[in-house]
Parts: sequence; C-alpha cells; structure tokens
Amino acid sequence: MSAFLDGATRTLDVAIYDLRLDASPAQTVLDSFDRAVKRGVAVRLMFNQDHALAIPEPPPPEIDWDFVHQLQDHQVLIKPIPGIPDLMHHKYVVRDLDTVLTGSTNWTNDSWNREENVLFTVASSEIAQAFAANFEGLWEKPVVAVSGRISSPWSQLADGTRVRPYFCPGRADKLVHAMSRSISSAQKRIRICSPVITSGPVLGTLAEVVDQHSVDIAGVYDATQMDEVNHQWATQAGVAWKIAAFHSITTGARFGSKRSTPYAKGTTHDFMHAKILVADDYVYCGSFNLSHSGESNAENVIQIESAEVADLCAAYIDRVAAKYGAAPLKVA
Repeated sequence: MSAFLDGATRTLDVAIYDLRLDASPAQTVLDSFDRAVKRGVAVRLMFNQDHALAIPEPPPPEIDWDFVHQLQDHQVLIKPIPGIPDLMHHKYVVRDLDTVLTGSTNWTNDSWNREENVLFTVASSEIAQAFAANFEGLWEKPVVAVSGRISSPWSQLADGTRVRPYFCPGRADKLVHAMSRSISSAQKRIRICSPVITSGPVLGTLAEVVDQHSVDIAGVYDATQMDEVNHQWATQAGVAWKIAAFHSITTGARFGSKRSTPYAKGTTHDFMHAKILVADDYVYCGSFNLSHSGESNAENVIQIESAEVADLCAAYIDRVAAKYGAAPLKVA
C-alpha cells in the first residue's frame, strides 16, 4: 500500500469503508501521505461515517478519529460520508488519474493481517477516470443513494485484457444481472468467494445452475455472517425461497464456510472477506458482497475478461474453499 501511495505525482483520491490502523501500519501510511503532500500531491480521503446502528453484514466500521485528525494535520483533505441508511462501502485508491487500486481490503490491522482479502491494480486512464468521477460525485454530494450513476464501456489494457467498472447503487441492477448472465452462460466453471450470498438475481441463477449439474461449481462464504442472514430471512415474509436456494447451493456444490469470530467491538475481525466471482474467463472483483444490501450501498466492481486472471482467481478461491471444508475437485 505504501509503495502504491508513494508512486503518486499529482493526485491521490482514497475511498475506504473502514479506517482503523494501529502502531507500525498507521505510521507507514501516515508517512506515505506526508511524503505525497510534500511532493505537491493533492490528497483526499473519504470514509463511511460510523454509527451505532446494528448491521449484520458487512460488519460496521470503527473509524480511528485520532488517525483521521493526524491525516488532517498533514494536509490531507477529509470527507466523512453518512452511512445511514446505506453504507459508503468502497475500498479504492485513484492515483494520478491513470491507475486504480481496488478490492475487498479495508484499511485495518485485521484486514491486513488476518482476513482473507484481495486487491487488484488496474493501470488504465479510462478506468481511473471512471473511478475519479465516482469519487468526485460522492465528494461533492455525500449522499450514497444518488451515487454510482456512471455507465462505463469496456476498456482494453496494454496487454489486451478487457475491463469494465460498475458502481452501486446507480448501476446495481446492471451489475447483478451481468453477474447472473455470466453464471447462467458458464460452460466450464463457476467460482464464488463472498462473505454472504443474498442478491436475489445471483442467488436464484446460481441455484438453477447448481441444479443442472452441468458446470464445475465451488466457492466459500462466511458461515457466521450467513447464519445471521438466515436468522433475518426466517422472520421475513416472501424470502423462504432464498433459504431454500442457499441450502441447495451449499449442499449441491463444493462450498467451504469459514466459522469466523462473531462481530463485537474490540474483537478480532477474522471474516472471510474476499469478494470474487469467476464464470469461465470472466472475473468480477471489488468491494461488493454478492448481497441484496450491497445493491443499495456505494460499491465498486471491476469486470475482467482474461483467462489468465480467471485462472489465478479460481485457484485462489479453491485454496480458500478447501481451507474451510470444501471437497476437492474430482478429476475424471
């Protein structure tokens, strides 16, 4: 992270859900911001305004205000984004309007030391400008509900890889239906890595494909968080189908489940936190849990068309799934 920040020459725009760094990591990041400001880099940071409301997923942030005030002392511009009723759940950095760092990783000691997380670097001025537009919109009007209304076409990287960004809530319907379409049309493999799986279009399509037994499907989720979701579903009318769909997915495909520590203030946060969907040679990755609530939050996803990246992500998901109980792939 420090090396990425140190590469900035003009601008750094950081959108992060949870900011809570202690000791050495905090000092490392603070020093990087200090060096950037002294080089003349314009640095802005936005984060989710923490609150006391109970939310089952994602776990609530615990902003370190002392650290925030230190950043302000180093001339970093700060913008808290109200997280009620919907969360500012982004985790990205836009550097010099030509490179983006994005993924599932919050800026916390737990995220960097314990949780399963992923980060992607995308070197593309077109992608960076889309993220910058998303950032600017929230910075100028810090209302999650009206953010993310950015429609971006495919862009081609220097190596020929095609990438496309999605932002929620503005393009949430487009995103989840693109994911569902990729799942339904997959011919060889589907891999899912998400703390929870609750998005209706994704859940329903995945259950159908699992039922067909025509594609190799595997994945991993966070059992503690999904237990909380199932308890919520049991009290709601009209969602019994989701309970049945989730059961058919996790019993009909090779899914592992991490029994993480239940959230409480001051506890270790060791959730299965990575968020990746692989369908054949398409990859979807970013801050977005495959969740219904994620469709209303401020989220970002990069869709990547690349056999090489898909192979890499599928192998990662298989390792994490196996670690948490998924059955190994049977080779014919």
